[in-house]
Amino acid sequence: MGEWYFEYEIQVNRPGLLGDIASLLGMLKVNIVTINGVDEGRRGLLLKSENEESIRRFQSIVNTIDDIRVTKLREPKVRDRLAVRHGQYIERDADEKNTFRFVRDELGILVDFMAELFKTEGHKLIGIRGMPRVGKTESIVAASVCANKKWIFLSSTMIKQTIRKQLMGDEFNTNNIFILDGVVSRMTTDERHLQLVREVMKMPSVKVIEHPDIFVKHSEYNIEDFDYIIELRHHPDEEIVYDAIEKNDTFANGDFFSF
Repeated sequence: MGEWYFEYEIQVNRPGLLGDIASLLGMLKVNIVTINGVDEGRRGLLLKSENEESIRRFQSIVNTIDDIRVTKLREPKVRDRLAVRHGQYIERDADEKNTFRFVRDELGILVDFMAELFKTEGHKLIGIRGMPRVGKTESIVAASVCANKKWIFLSSTMIKQTIRKQLMGDEFNTNNIFILDGVVSRMTTDERHLQLVREVMKMPSVKVIEHPDIFVKHSEYNIEDFDYIIELRHHPDEEIVYDAIEKNDTFANGDFFSF
């Protein structure tokens, strides 16, 4: 059974409009999975049908309805599913299409978004920007749980500055989520840790790097290597200042716990 995302903008908000659209879908034997408002004056629907011809017929008919303007009718993308689930679209940078922005009040949407990315197999490099204590690491771990994936910290400041020098057993499984703090890994001179990072970066797995801009400094990696960049702020106007992050006492004392 195929799945589609249908979105329309209301031109005339008259009584019974949604009922008319639902009735049309029902007559064409198209199932409505979810309905929600996704923006001011817009509705989104997840649809399922065994017959693609029914969707084409629906599209030709619905385009003649003057009370609405069809904005999307396509195979659902991650942003479409989350828009219907949460009733709002994830903000995406107008110039950098792979950059998505969240504020701390939207942690639930962020966790859902990352969990959807984690569920797909194969190589995926994700960077997450944000000031200390905004919820980056906690969101990554929560998304790993939602995706039913095991998470492995290569470097972290979750409790104290921690670096890994080796992995054991099933920790090398490509189905795991590998988490790395770009500041911690860049500040260490431990060659065993740096070699482990290089090995993991070559694996066909999901890697999530906090502070990606700092990670790529003086390294063979570029910011263009990232498939997704996520920015997390306390509030929309917060500036992510890397000088402040690098000089933060959390990173400055050089006291690493390694294993």
